[in-house]
Amino acid sequence: MANGEECIELKFRIYDGTDIAHCIYSSSTTVGTLKQKLVAEWPQGKTVVPKLASDVKLIHAGKVLENNKTVADTRITFGDIPGGAITMHVVVQPPLAKIKSEKNEKDKQKMNSCSCTIL
Repeated sequence: MANGEECIELKFRIYDGTDIAHCIYSSSTTVGTLKQKLVAEWPQGKTVVPKLASDVKLIHAGKVLENNKTVADTRITFGDIPGGAITMHVVVQPPLAKIKSEKNEKDKQKMNSCSCTIL
């Protein structure tokens, strides 16, 4: 962290209420970097585990944060909570390719069923 750079204390709450990666981050840290850290520090033994940073969505103040934005860009108010950390919520989203392929197989089965009626 560079001198004079603003820092913020963040913690991340996962689906079961557990807080992870509680740390002080630079305001220039990108959301993508935060996601990578979360995947690396994900607790063992959880039923839902992200494999990639792209499987993780960060939510703050009701908004899904974009990977290329920095902590400062997300308009988190610095210093609002003296001595406290700002909580971001973490949602693990399954890869869309797997879901789409399952739907495509069902659609193909529907399309392949053919019937003719001769009167």
